[in-house]
Amino acid sequence: MNFAVRSYEPEIIDNPDLPFIEISRNMKELRTINSLLGGHRLNIQALKIILADFSGEKKHPLKICEIGCGGGDNLKVLAKWCKDQNIPAEFTGIDINSNCIRYAREFCHGQTFEFIISDYREVDFSTQPDVIFSSLFCHHFKDEALVEMFHWMYENCCIGYFINDLHRHRLAYYSIRILTQIFSKSRLVKNDGPLSVLRGFIRNEFIQLLKNAGIRNFVLKWTWAFRWQVIVQKKGQYDQKIPG
Repeated sequence: MNFAVRSYEPEIIDNPDLPFIEISRNMKELRTINSLLGGHRLNIQALKIILADFSGEKKHPLKICEIGCGGGDNLKVLAKWCKDQNIPAEFTGIDINSNCIRYAREFCHGQTFEFIISDYREVDFSTQPDVIFSSLFCHHFKDEALVEMFHWMYENCCIGYFINDLHRHRLAYYSIRILTQIFSKSRLVKNDGPLSVLRGFIRNEFIQLLKNAGIRNFVLKWTWAFRWQVIVQKKGQYDQKIPG
């Protein structure tokens, strides 16, 4: 395998004609992966940092939006955290795949979330979100589209945005390939899990993409298990700090 450059091989999940049963099985397994491999923890950590370092007046309720929301598990976890912290918040999930939104609405039944079937770029917010985030969404795009995305997220958030996505690394690739072959029942997870790593990023690629998007205030941090965390603030104190 060539780990020196990003793969642009299409993932099965990006096929708009997949039946709901396959999407549903995929979303259930991804929910487990996000929980066990730190994706949910990383999102909570990023939101805590953004809110702690924001020096302006917080609007109530806080408006949080996820682009590429998939099955809605990230929003549900953040909603629980906000509730536990007594932070009034409203949540919006955007995904272009109608079956993903169908699953998210069923999974988040009882929550007052807004789910929108759309290309994120075509959404017209009546009120801009305070915080926008994406989780395992960026690796689905080519570099040129990511530059546009990072700029869009900055222009459409009031406080800041955060991203978590995959580190392209040999150990990450072979580990997820073995684990999914043993434990997964979803052909999407078996195919797309290892491929997602090949479509992931090394440190300098993320830095260059952010700079190409005109983003100068950001933090990029590596975390287990082979994840990158990006935090961008409009009024924070970060200035191209790149720890970890």
